[in-house]
Amino acid sequence: MNEDDVRARAFAMPLTSPAFPPGPYRFVNREFMVITYRTDIEALRAVVPAPLEVTEPLVKFEFIRMPDSTGFGDYTESGQVIPVRFQGVAGGYVHAMYLDDESPIAGGREIWGFPKKLARPRLTVEQDALVGTLDVGSLRIANATMGYKHRPFDLARAKAAVEAPAYLLKIIPHVDCSPRICELVRYACEDVTVKGAWEGPARLELFHHALAPVADLPVREVVSAVHILTDLTLGLGTVVHDYLANA
Repeated sequence: MNEDDVRARAFAMPLTSPAFPPGPYRFVNREFMVITYRTDIEALRAVVPAPLEVTEPLVKFEFIRMPDSTGFGDYTESGQVIPVRFQGVAGGYVHAMYLDDESPIAGGREIWGFPKKLARPRLTVEQDALVGTLDVGSLRIANATMGYKHRPFDLARAKAAVEAPAYLLKIIPHVDCSPRICELVRYACEDVTVKGAWEGPARLELFHHALAPVADLPVREVVSAVHILTDLTLGLGTVVHDYLANA
């Protein structure tokens, strides 16, 4: 294989069998349970990178079931998104994500910079409750419950929430372990169809783990919970701030 062949084929690693195909990526029947909770404002300021601005002491803990996605297959993820503001526009900073499938872990990290780690999230219906759990190895680090379809939630509000801009800190190291890429990336979900949305009572418990520190943003009060069923396309990202160029 000559150098031109390498350049023509190079998309992702490994060269001859990439861990994921090129996007865009379409999701059908993507299901969200999002519990918004109040936490400590100083804990948020310690983890949200400038120039993003923390607006209030809130965190969205998400459980997302993705049974049908082009390129990534069938998987589940869970994590924390922090409401922020960037250049006067409200959005969410993706602080941590845990999922159970290698392909979207690799693709999410390498393309956009999603902070994805391997774990075992679950989103299921148990009798009259929607239940989210997150395990790392044999240890439970999150339990979430929500009343199943208790009250309809406004579909326009649900669509706006899914379409809101989100921000990621993409970090790719150099071979000497210094940062080769360090960028703030913005992305959004596109072509969103909301098939249903509900709200209801919810509870959330977080437990400490040295390598999955979700409990470092402690739950002080559950504010709200929504359950949304959608079809959508995961849009490709835009670099909005380059930390190395601006050093």
